[in-house]
Amino acid sequence: MNLGYQALRHGAAWLDLSARGRIVVRGRDRARLLHAIASNEVKKMTPGTGCYAFLLNPQGRIQADLCLFCHADHFLIDTEPELREKALAHIKRYIVADQVELEDVTALTAAIGLEGPGAAAILAAVGAPVPAGAYTHAPWEDATVAAVTATGQAGVRFFCPAEKAAGLVHRLETAGAVAASAEDARLVRIENGKPRYGEDIRETSLPQETQQMHAVSFSKGCYVGQEIVERIRAQGRVNRKLTRVVLEGGAVPAAGTKTTVDGAEAEVTSAIVSPASGEVVALAYVRQ
Repeated sequence: MNLGYQALRHGAAWLDLSARGRIVVRGRDRARLLHAIASNEVKKMTPGTGCYAFLLNPQGRIQADLCLFCHADHFLIDTEPELREKALAHIKRYIVADQVELEDVTALTAAIGLEGPGAAAILAAVGAPVPAGAYTHAPWEDATVAAVTATGQAGVRFFCPAEKAAGLVHRLETAGAVAASAEDARLVRIENGKPRYGEDIRETSLPQETQQMHAVSFSKGCYVGQEIVERIRAQGRVNRKLTRVVLEGGAVPAAGTKTTVDGAEAEVTSAIVSPASGEVVALAYVRQ
């Protein structure tokens, strides 16, 4: 087992997440617009809070997922690298007479993850705050520290100016954090059953199929795709659900492989051999 994986599992590792998309939303109508197109509650958010949300089409299919952070004069959207332009275009489509400005700040900023059970000790060592709860965030020196992770382990994500990233990484490493690769993060993410848009969540997926219902508010007003989400809730079920499964045999199936899980049909979306257990762990859509 390599050092990055071990650090994510048992210590603290830093991840370069700067390839992820970062979009700043400013303007008087920013909360109203985002509330009308995102699946989660936005209007009631206050500075220092955040949430996970989907952007849906009118048929209720997930077009993007994003982490949304509320600041005093703007929102910061953090999304998958492949979704940066798509999310930007999706939001622009709904700006009609709204006073809203969008700025892609991906190239100007950096995102550094600090993840693993030892993350809190590293934060204490560098004097950084520990955010109070999921998706909350706090300013720290030149950075913002947000309670969100890529792997499902405990940890935070630092957002800072691009030119400050190397100094931040040096401080984290001096405090004991170990570099982890994208592959290390993927192993731990799948072991933890945490889906990723583009692999496990697709633009044909419905929110209830993904089992990521912390992305959906059922108490907010109307938003794009809500009718379908509410109809599914009224029916009480979907035909398949994205589930963490352990597969028999030692071969790692490719995405799209059909298999059975406890007698039910399943389609694998991502799979790995767990370095910890030696088992084939996968995420799969399992028929209900």
